[in-house]
Amino acid sequence: MVVIGGSGSGKSVMLKSILGLLTPDSGTIHVDGTQTVGLSRRDRAHIDANIGMLFQNGALFDSLPVWRNVAFRRLQDNTLDMQAARDIAVTSLSQVGLGPELLDVFPAALSGGMQKRVGLARAIASKPDIIFFDEPTTGLDPIMTDVINHLIRDCVRELGATTLTITHDVTSVRAIADKTALLYQGRIIWQGTTDELEQSDDPFLNQFINGLAHGPIEVEGQTVEATVTGGA
Repeated sequence: MVVIGGSGSGKSVMLKSILGLLTPDSGTIHVDGTQTVGLSRRDRAHIDANIGMLFQNGALFDSLPVWRNVAFRRLQDNTLDMQAARDIAVTSLSQVGLGPELLDVFPAALSGGMQKRVGLARAIASKPDIIFFDEPTTGLDPIMTDVINHLIRDCVRELGATTLTITHDVTSVRAIADKTALLYQGRIIWQGTTDELEQSDDPFLNQFINGLAHGPIEVEGQTVEATVTGGA
């Protein structure tokens, strides 16, 4: 599932609420059949153990080498020794097209695209049942965007994981989505399959996917119309 929407539509609030970082004022949230609002820290940790996360900007730890970033969760819960953790890092990095020569490299030495791939390797390292992707292609050039989209699709298929992605990148939607929902002013106003996305005549959806300034979706700030006059 991919949730699309413009800035301020509620995508990040929704994701943070699902992850337990924000507490909703009302209503319930169910993750894998479990109602998560108000859970104890211990019960929440049990839920989180089955969740992977790719953050918008990679969110790697600058002070840790790549292998420790990738195996961070396993090292934190003391389930692996150092060599086993490095082995998991090697495997996870290979799944995103990176080699073992990067194990001891620090994030500052990596390009934005490589940092994003390391972040993806970390998200899949524990073989989670659920993976969240927060604007996975933000800040990437078109070629690296395509690379990341294909890696996400391939890794998800290999793991058989359930995924929820939030994005405003329509190219990514077409590349990775099985189902899509449009969020506007905190509410889902359209949802459907990728085929239905292309065929829909919904005015909100059409305005968003075609990047139109005019339509039912209100654009923040004033609309400025400019007239250009004069010869060549």
